[in-house]
Amino acid sequence: MGFGRDLRNSHDGLLKLQDWELKLLETVKRFMTLRVKSDKEYASLLLNISQQVDKHDNLSQMDYISNVSKSWAHMVQQTEQLSKIMKSHAEELNSGPLHRLTMMIKDKQQVKKSYQSIHTQIESEMNKVTKSDLEKLKGTYRQLTKDAYSAKEKYREAMVKEKARERYDKATMKLHNLHNQYVLAVRSAQLHQEHYHDTTLPLLLDSLQRMQEEMIGALKGILEEYSEITSLLTDEIVKVHKEIHTSIDQIDPASEYEHFIEELRQTVQLLRCTEAKLSAQKDLLDHKMQDNEGKEPPPVVNYEDDARSVNSIVSLRNSQLIPNCHYGIIIISSFHSTVRFQQFFDVIPTSEKPLGDQEWYHGAIPRTEAQELLKQQGDFLVRESHGKPGEYVLSVFSDGQRRHFIIQFADNQYRFEGTGFPTIPQLIDHHYSTKQVITKKSGVVLLNPVIKDKKWILNHEDVILGELLGKGNFGEVFKGTLRDKTPVAVKTCKEDLPQELKIKFLSEARILKQYDHENIVKLIGVCTQRQPIYIVMELVPGGDFLSFLRKKKDDLKTKQLVKFACDAAAGMAYLEHKNCIHRDLAARNCLVGESNLLKISDFGMSRQEDDGIYSSSGLKQIPIKWTAPEALNYGRYSSESDVWSYGILLWETFSLGVCPYPGMTNQQAREQVEKGYRMSCPQKCPEEVYKVMQKCWEYKPENRPKFADLQKELAAVKKK
Repeated sequence: MGFGRDLRNSHDGLLKLQDWELKLLETVKRFMTLRVKSDKEYASLLLNISQQVDKHDNLSQMDYISNVSKSWAHMVQQTEQLSKIMKSHAEELNSGPLHRLTMMIKDKQQVKKSYQSIHTQIESEMNKVTKSDLEKLKGTYRQLTKDAYSAKEKYREAMVKEKARERYDKATMKLHNLHNQYVLAVRSAQLHQEHYHDTTLPLLLDSLQRMQEEMIGALKGILEEYSEITSLLTDEIVKVHKEIHTSIDQIDPASEYEHFIEELRQTVQLLRCTEAKLSAQKDLLDHKMQDNEGKEPPPVVNYEDDARSVNSIVSLRNSQLIPNCHYGIIIISSFHSTVRFQQFFDVIPTSEKPLGDQEWYHGAIPRTEAQELLKQQGDFLVRESHGKPGEYVLSVFSDGQRRHFIIQFADNQYRFEGTGFPTIPQLIDHHYSTKQVITKKSGVVLLNPVIKDKKWILNHEDVILGELLGKGNFGEVFKGTLRDKTPVAVKTCKEDLPQELKIKFLSEARILKQYDHENIVKLIGVCTQRQPIYIVMELVPGGDFLSFLRKKKDDLKTKQLVKFACDAAAGMAYLEHKNCIHRDLAARNCLVGESNLLKISDFGMSRQEDDGIYSSSGLKQIPIKWTAPEALNYGRYSSESDVWSYGILLWETFSLGVCPYPGMTNQQAREQVEKGYRMSCPQKCPEEVYKVMQKCWEYKPENRPKFADLQKELAAVKKK
């Protein structure tokens, strides 16, 4: 019993079955999602209750400790432990069964789509062979029969005429030939229909059945894992309740107050002894005073108070606080799907695979980036339009030009101007394999597919978004994890942003792909296969440098501030060597990593030029107080203008996060700088470092030092 043998004519029933199963899986997913949420809330409430009780009724601060109080404290501790277990189970359920179920739903949707496509294709081919072609031959056959009959009648009427006989012979010959063709066509249709019913359709249905059974097995595994994780009878939870029960059993009403009575009895005895001792001392002192006959008593020993700074204790406690995490990058790890589809997709040609799996599909990359990838005659790729999400574009290099063709979609068919196809891969495969021109007017032919760089490409499914870290001009920044549990920071791009801002958003990733330095934040990858676009970066735990300076200002020593300056100089020297102009160097755009390692970040305004010089017009979103005069006046950016910004960064560092040019507006600061004003030396800044700032603030760019020289100079200050 199987799909291939018993359900050959049940196509609609199989589609309904798959729709029903997808609805069921969505219901299971919603249930598990709510279970994760409720378990986390329950765990949070348990933890909050335990902490509130511990805060207000701390056992160590009680005047009297009994077995009841010990048992109660143990119950509170075990309740806190239970909350941690419940939270752990919820997180395990979220990253395990729930994530796998989400992937299964997407895989099942793909299976349904592929099954429909293949079934439509073989059904269309069968109809063509058994109906269209056969009906055409049948009609011709009937017409020729009429012609032969008519010719025969004319032949009878004019038997003596030779031409009529010839026409009769020709008509009869055509009839016999077509009769043979028709008989052969009927036999061919019969054989094709038998092959369709006995081989092709059973093979497809059997493959679908195997796929369905594998998915049912995978779903069973997910539900079993869900049952194990959410069970309230696990060993650790049972152990917690046993501990609580044991602590309650230790309460003995008969002996509960023995220690209390003994303690108070000893206190009374001790007080009586102390009273007797003090009374004897008083009598002795009275006797000595009488012997002294009213003279001044001798001086006693002076004790100095051993004062301890409260601030030092507070400082120590603050230094032990764990900083909030911020964003950054990680390395991609390969992964495998929860369900193997190899047996099913072995029968599917490359053109039948999803668009996202095609090597020449580059996702939602900008038009400018696509043009840079097209270098030789016939190079081509397909991308999603940035301006119109959901619209796809074919980009081709032809006759020295980069051409862009919108892929038209109408009547459920994709086409350029000729034959339509159900999917984009089939359309591209047709033009690539047959070398048919894209349009007659352009004469463009597809020769070389441009393969996407898989090193930096991530699927949206590879990244699990977590808590919101912040919001920016382009979108939101989330804490996230990859499939291998590696923590990352994920920058998202708003879908409704203008085209130029989306290109600007992706420019940061394009620049970071080229760099590898400990003082530069690292890129993990980008998700451009669909909207919204993600930039995935390493997660830097210390947060942004400006907030770090303001938060830790009471704890930071001058030597540590010099180290931060050295780190920033090292990162900028690396960028200078790569001809990269940052254009927005400031404390807010630096991050503090492990061991207080400073990293340069936020390359959204950066440019990489061969000559190290970039010209811009307008003052849109320019950080006035950090920008060099030549950049403000003439739009001329260079590594020298970054050196000016680095001087401002040094001032921010040693002023512990104060805004530059305090008390001045942007316009006032710009006018004062033009007049020759420079900020004074911050309180914690060594004189050698302030001299470095002054060098960075030279009005003429050519008089400013290189970052490599700044790095050496600050390294020498650090060694002192």
